[in-house]
Amino acid sequence: MDIRPQQLKKSKKPLYVIVYEKLYHFIMEGTFPPDSKLPTEPELAKMFGVSRVTLRQALSLLRDDGLVKNIHGKGNYITKTHNPKQKAGMEQLSNPLHKCHTIESFDKVELEYRIDVTSDYTRKILQRDTAAVVVCERWYHNGPHIVAYALSMMAIDAVKELHLDLENEDELLEMLETGVYDQANSQTIDVVYSSSANASTQKYHIHKGKQFHLLTDQVFISDRYPIMYNKYYIPLDYFHLKMNILS
Repeated sequence: MDIRPQQLKKSKKPLYVIVYEKLYHFIMEGTFPPDSKLPTEPELAKMFGVSRVTLRQALSLLRDDGLVKNIHGKGNYITKTHNPKQKAGMEQLSNPLHKCHTIESFDKVELEYRIDVTSDYTRKILQRDTAAVVVCERWYHNGPHIVAYALSMMAIDAVKELHLDLENEDELLEMLETGVYDQANSQTIDVVYSSSANASTQKYHIHKGKQFHLLTDQVFISDRYPIMYNKYYIPLDYFHLKMNILS
């Protein structure tokens, strides 16, 4: 790495921008490869000849870019993927939680389901009358923390339409996470703020969950009604929305 602090200080750009650009270059050329740990903040500050305040401003920009993540008590790490073109945005049919959560893979997705009687609410969101409703809850684990929560509902008739075996948990989870999106021809997503996911009745407390982005997701296989209705709760600290707009 060729770093000359004296040259940095002669530039008219703010110091933190220069440090950001240097670090960006090192990351992109592979000096700091994906998943590697950056030197400590005192080491980086000394390397660039800047204060820790200046260095932290540069690191903050890199985190905004999705190039660096801070793990509490461990330090700063380069993310696994740092080419923004490699990750598709929400313009493609897919599970929106996986597109909008800053954690790219979870250690475990815990699933529970039940069968409830239908109600005016489920008739409204599923846009059909049905004898019963399958309600599925998922909790997304990252180390010791729960970092997201999902609630999915589908008419009991949809079990047959999707060729699902409710007793096969792996099959059910795969359908909820990816399979229904592979079969879908359209989906409607609405994004709002919510503070209700960490209610006292919840099985788990969601980490960093004072406020959430709530993604309501209607998934359609036919034009008649949604085959599934999903609610995804993502804490604000873990949320990142990306759209790829083409002319």
